[in-house]
Amino acid sequence: MQKSLFTKYFTLCSTIILGSMAILGAVLLVFASQYFKLERERLLLRNAIGASNIFANEYVNRVDQGGARREVVLSYFQLLGGGVDANIFLTNVEGKTLVTTDKKDIVEGVVIPQNVLKSISDRGSFSELGTLRGLYSSEYYTVGVPVTIEGMGIIGYVFASSSAAALSVFLTEMLKMFSISALIVLAISFVVVYIITRQMTRPLREMAAAARKFGKGDLSVRVPVRGSDEMGQLAVAFNNMASSLATTEKMRRSFVANVSHELKTPMTTIGGFIDGILDSTIPPEKQEYYLRIVSEEVKRLSRLVRSMLDISKIEAGEMTIKPVEFDINEIMCRTIFAFEQRIEAKKLDIRGLDVGKVMVLADPDMLHQVVYNLVDNAVKFVNTEGYIAVSYNNEGGLTYVSVRNSGEGIPKEEVASVFDRFYKTDKSRSLDKQGVGLGLYIVKTIINLHHGDIIVNSVEGEYCEFVFSVPSGTTPKEKKKQRIEEIRAE
Repeated sequence: MQKSLFTKYFTLCSTIILGSMAILGAVLLVFASQYFKLERERLLLRNAIGASNIFANEYVNRVDQGGARREVVLSYFQLLGGGVDANIFLTNVEGKTLVTTDKKDIVEGVVIPQNVLKSISDRGSFSELGTLRGLYSSEYYTVGVPVTIEGMGIIGYVFASSSAAALSVFLTEMLKMFSISALIVLAISFVVVYIITRQMTRPLREMAAAARKFGKGDLSVRVPVRGSDEMGQLAVAFNNMASSLATTEKMRRSFVANVSHELKTPMTTIGGFIDGILDSTIPPEKQEYYLRIVSEEVKRLSRLVRSMLDISKIEAGEMTIKPVEFDINEIMCRTIFAFEQRIEAKKLDIRGLDVGKVMVLADPDMLHQVVYNLVDNAVKFVNTEGYIAVSYNNEGGLTYVSVRNSGEGIPKEEVASVFDRFYKTDKSRSLDKQGVGLGLYIVKTIINLHHGDIIVNSVEGEYCEFVFSVPSGTTPKEKKKQRIEEIRAE
């Protein structure tokens, strides 16, 4: 069964917490055990030294009266040992036990091994966790110190022992306290981790659910943006991607619908007229007329296919510019002259061509396509006996080219859409019978490839104007000036 991200994250955090608690408990027990041992040995050593001093004082005070009194020494030993739960016993220099508070293992007469006594003589003290060379039946903490009297040297040894079972009791109690505390902390930690994990993975679950809906074709889903952290940024990026996908899908459907429509209309016309000629429905004297219509429709299909190929190149990044310096006004003049018949038919007034050279740095073939589309639109939509005006303006290293025509203009609400693919302001096709709605889209793309811009200005009932910008070239006058400066520099 596949684990969810929430399960993985919660399991990982829980494992880390449990592992940390286990390590913390182990370290705590080790340090507690070490502390208990050192503290126990220190306490036993202090009491052993105290017992040694008591015996030495008693011995010195009673040296003329037969030595220390056993009953007095034992009472002191019992008092010291009882305060720390320890056995205290005294041996002579040979290791034989003389006085002891132990009633089980180290009784009077028991001999302490010589290696233990030698260790005390050599190092000044003895400490051990064990059975004192087998004298105890279980492990004991044992320390030993010499009884030294000035002028006499070592006259005996005092030992203090305490059962190691107290360590087990101490560690057991410590473990109980730690376990109870750890359980409380773990319970709180698991709840906190659960809540935090749910909150952290919630945006991802929402994105996953939205992605599944995307896969089913529902591109309207968006995920809520919570905060400005990485998750918030991811949600914003996800929503932007969703909007982009929705826009692309909308454009794709519109594109397919428009292409189907644009192909269907001329093909239906072509098929109908050809069938009419073949089956003699159209009389011979009318055939030439309808063949001309078929020819126009074939040309229209050709323009559509050519435009589609241009769009494919643009979207594939295969359309590259080859900029050179040339006169944009010359291209403008040649293009307008190509529309001479239609211009004369509408009795149009052409303005703004009587200027000198206007040099630009651009791709001549692409700019010719731009100028042709703009002039074609102007001739289409200009009113009879109206005007087409061309103007140029140099500013900031750019040349701004304007193509304006009088006429009805473009409705204000449609201005923002004129550069969309297959968009037509003349939906009735009363004026634009041959267009496919791709010209201005291609124009904008070409201008953008030149790092320029194109805008449309329109006043309904008065005029429509397209203004585009391309990098400026060097005029002959400027070239001449530059050459003179180069010669002077030489």
